[in-house]
Amino acid sequence: MTTTVTATSMLDLPAPGGGWTTVTLREPGEWRDHPGGYAAREVFAAAHVAADPWADNTPGAPAAVDWDATLAFRRELFRYGFGVAEAMDTAQRNMGLDWPAIQELVRRSATQASELGARIAAGAGTDHRTSTDSLDEVTEAYLEQVAFVESTGAQVILMASRHLAARARHADDYLGVYGRILEQVGQPVILHWLGEAFDPQLRGYWGSTDVAAATSVLPQ
Repeated sequence: MTTTVTATSMLDLPAPGGGWTTVTLREPGEWRDHPGGYAAREVFAAAHVAADPWADNTPGAPAAVDWDATLAFRRELFRYGFGVAEAMDTAQRNMGLDWPAIQELVRRSATQASELGARIAAGAGTDHRTSTDSLDEVTEAYLEQVAFVESTGAQVILMASRHLAARARHADDYLGVYGRILEQVGQPVILHWLGEAFDPQLRGYWGSTDVAAATSVLPQ
C-alpha cells in the first residue's frame, strides 16, 4: 500500500472494499503561542533529544547531545502550553543516553522550565546501576535518582525498572519497593509503565503477565 501527496494538495487513500479515494487537504492552521496554562488538564510531551552530529557517536561512546537544539525543541513545546516529560525512553533512555547525560539533560531542562514558568516532570529509574542483587538495592537505586530529580525542581516520574522486574517475584514485591519510595518523596509522582511489547525485560511487571491483573495492583 502506498500513500502519496500530490503537488495540488491531494491525498490518495485506500477505500473500503478496494480502490482509492482522493481527499483534498486544507491549508495548515497557524500555530500560536498558548495564552496561558490549561485549565482542565496538564499535557506532558515526552520530548526527544538531538544528538551532536559532529561528535563520536560510535556505540559505547559517552552520549553527546546538541544542547542548543535539544533545549530549543523544549522551548517550542512550552510555548504551546505543553509541559515536558523529560529523560524518558523517547529521549533515548536505556538506548544511548547515559546517567551523566541524563542528569545534565534534566538539570538544563528543569532550569529552562522554571525560567519560563512551565511544567516539567522527569524520569527516575535504576538504569545507572549495572546490576542489583536484591530488592533493597533496587530501592536504593530508585531513591538515588528520585533525590536528583527532586533537587532540580522537576516532578518525579517513577519509570518501570528492568532491575525490579528481574528481582520481583509477585505483586507484593512491587508494592514494597514503590511504597518505600512514595514514603520519601516530597510531592505526588507520576507512575510510568511499559509492558513487554515495548521492552521484553519488563515482562510480568506488577507481578503478572495478565494486563487486567497487573493493572489491579496500581490502586493499592
